[in-house]
Amino acid sequence: MATLPTERPVTPLRQRMLDDMAMRSMRSRTQHDYVRHVRAFAAFLGRSPDTATAEDVRRFQLHQRDHGAGESVIGATVSALRFLFTVTLERPDLSHRLVLAPRPRKLPDVLSVDEVARLLEAAPGIKYRAALGVAYGAGLRVSEVAHLKADDIDSKRMLIRIEEGKGRKDRNAMLSPQLLELLRLWWREGKRRSVLLPHGWLFPGRSYTDPVSTRQLHRAVCEAADAAGIRKRVSPHTLRHSFATHLLEQDVDIRVIQVLLGHSKLETTALYTKVATRTIRAVTGPLDRLMALMEGKPPAG
Repeated sequence: MATLPTERPVTPLRQRMLDDMAMRSMRSRTQHDYVRHVRAFAAFLGRSPDTATAEDVRRFQLHQRDHGAGESVIGATVSALRFLFTVTLERPDLSHRLVLAPRPRKLPDVLSVDEVARLLEAAPGIKYRAALGVAYGAGLRVSEVAHLKADDIDSKRMLIRIEEGKGRKDRNAMLSPQLLELLRLWWREGKRRSVLLPHGWLFPGRSYTDPVSTRQLHRAVCEAADAAGIRKRVSPHTLRHSFATHLLEQDVDIRVIQVLLGHSKLETTALYTKVATRTIRAVTGPLDRLMALMEGKPPAG
């Protein structure tokens, strides 16, 4: 009779790395990814990673490049190996050998105010209209929207409480009167349909005890964009980009936007200055000034 395959035992090195990550309260997904990348490095070496040399690290990174590994894969691998070398193996000399090529920083796609209005109107149902409304009206990440609970909406202080956002940090997001009214519309409908549990998820999934999945939110925003005739590539994160850009175009201080978005670095928020078009449109170009002078008119601005 055939025997069932048994799981490979966890090596002492892997267990030590798992312990190191657990002590730092790293997310389970991050731990899984780190172990996966270190396993790929070990497979390339054909031996345990604790025997690696600087030349091994160099050869592995060249191997990744030669086999067409994308920038995101290389970046994730570097993060995993840096943790292994610096923390678990206490070999910072190997960590310094890792090369991380800078990624090209692309400007995010941003919707106009009219496009956002059309997208929300075309959302497939009041639940998704409210969820996408939160993504735009408060600038939340899709995972933050999905994991909101009814108790996170503070209508007295007009705040939305975000627990363990990116970097496992708590913060407050803005709650506008219009967004609150949209959420109340969904609340009344959800209670009527008996899908909202006391102290439960604000946007439940197919099972009321689970939150809506980020995949469902992605699907909903794509369906809405298609129904609204929006040809841009749209995702829930596009609504967050649009939130920040529209605030900047309304002359809201960039440091305030940084706090609302939960960015740890101002440089991350400053990206939106490159897509805010109001400032660009307000500039009088040199050709306009030249033509005005040629026509004997005082130049604008």
